[in-house]
Amino acid sequence: MENHMDVGISFGRSLIVPSVQELAKQSMTKIPPRYVRQDHEKPLLTSSDDTSILSVPVIDLHILFSIDSQSSTYSYELSKLHTAAKEWGFFQVINHGISESLLEDFKREVLSFFKLPMEEKQKLWQKEDSQEGFGQLFVVSEEQKLDWCDMFYVNTLPHNIRNSKLFQKLPPVLREKLEAYSTDMKKLAKAILGEMAKALGIDGEEMSELFDDGVQLMRMNYYPPCPEPESALGISPHSDATGLTILYQLNETDGLQVRKEGNWVSVKPLPNALVVNIGDIMEIVSNGVYKSIEHCATVQSNKERLSVATFYSSSMGAELGPAKSLVEQHNVAKFQRLTLEEYYKGFFDRKLKGKSYLEFMKLEDFNENVI
Repeated sequence: MENHMDVGISFGRSLIVPSVQELAKQSMTKIPPRYVRQDHEKPLLTSSDDTSILSVPVIDLHILFSIDSQSSTYSYELSKLHTAAKEWGFFQVINHGISESLLEDFKREVLSFFKLPMEEKQKLWQKEDSQEGFGQLFVVSEEQKLDWCDMFYVNTLPHNIRNSKLFQKLPPVLREKLEAYSTDMKKLAKAILGEMAKALGIDGEEMSELFDDGVQLMRMNYYPPCPEPESALGISPHSDATGLTILYQLNETDGLQVRKEGNWVSVKPLPNALVVNIGDIMEIVSNGVYKSIEHCATVQSNKERLSVATFYSSSMGAELGPAKSLVEQHNVAKFQRLTLEEYYKGFFDRKLKGKSYLEFMKLEDFNENVI
């Protein structure tokens, strides 16, 4: 019998699919039918003057983390964060405190990781009973359309949810940099959540209890060049199930798009910035004040794109639901309560589609006009 600590915790499974990276190496002018999206399945990409000048807000974390909270400079930046989380659900953060050398080292190792020969990757491919490893997520049927993307998915924190056998198979330098990056991402996520608690008026201790020993999952993405980029998607439109997602875009290729008032807005990577977005869990904890927003990834004909998404959620034993201190303020709870494990298992058992899982969490009998 396998030691539970060796195999970690599985939140779900996904059907095994071929490597898109290997597929893209073939000289083809058409992509296989399973990757072709009909027009109604694709986001409408807008290029009107109104949307081309829209860009996600930029938050200076040095101000929030290091400046006197009584100062007007701090109050202004906290207000910017609050507005970004309410109206966009997405923002870029600068002066985040993650060292440039760690970011560069981690980037180098991730790039090398995706360049491993296929026989090496096969040792790290997903198994039938788990979504961890190389492959794709949310594949629930053999007929389902696939994304033009390979990913490597891994449970990183806390240590007892890790699949230590999978970790041991990672290239040693990648494992070392992943460990350091994972620790820094946890600190950053918790610090941002602490500022959000202040902005929302959530009791600080309640926020700490929810997120101090949070579950962290990581997804490394490789989007190969695509011969028919207008017919494919890198990732289907969806909102994230998590508390916060922190995205590190490893190169300057555009691809991430965010839904804003019915339009799709490209998120242009800023140098040394990270992209943060509100996940469904944070929308639930904020009792609907903060919004988890649909986003997707597009692909290009002549450029690859790489990114690493770190998903930070509440603690394993925590009961997920609107913050009690907010429910007292609002006099209404908009979402039901579940344990994190129940919540994730329900999420990963479904096909990825918009914000459908958040709708499942909503209570039907609240009055929208109370807040």
